[in-house]
Amino acid sequence: MLERLYVDLADGDLRLVKLTDGHREALRAACAADADVWTIYSSSFGPDHFDKSFDTLIGGAGRMPYAILDGDRLVGMTAWLRPDWSAQTVEIGNSFIHPDVRGTGFNGRVKRLMLDHAFAAGVRRIEFRIDERNKRSQAAVAKLGGTKEGVLRSERITWTGYVRDTGLWSLLANEWAPPM
Repeated sequence: MLERLYVDLADGDLRLVKLTDGHREALRAACAADADVWTIYSSSFGPDHFDKSFDTLIGGAGRMPYAILDGDRLVGMTAWLRPDWSAQTVEIGNSFIHPDVRGTGFNGRVKRLMLDHAFAAGVRRIEFRIDERNKRSQAAVAKLGGTKEGVLRSERITWTGYVRDTGLWSLLANEWAPPM
């Protein structure tokens, strides 16, 4: 089932392609465009931490990362995380998009593409784990129809040493009605 889920996806000029080492420099440039955002992420893709985080992302078990392309321009990353086929669940995370495409509806298109594909591939439940400080991501998931199930208190320690409370959000296949 993993081979059905982790495939390249496209919607017009929006493309999600499997993230490889060949995307390293373009993603480094995109991530450097907002160095301040990394303080609310579990790991930093900022200039001082990029290579270590990138290597972990593309080499990590349970992670299936994508480069997000707008035409030929790499504008971010996202990933399938922790797929559990016995439970028919997967998480969407490790998402970042360049500041100049935020607020344009582009992220919504990325997530709708992923949600449509995952549910068509047989996933029953999609999770989002979001730092409680990250109000922008919480609002985006709520706009997609996600339900906040609760808060995992002191769920992880981020790269800065911050002990993070994580909001657990989900969307079920039988609830999915793509927003217009």
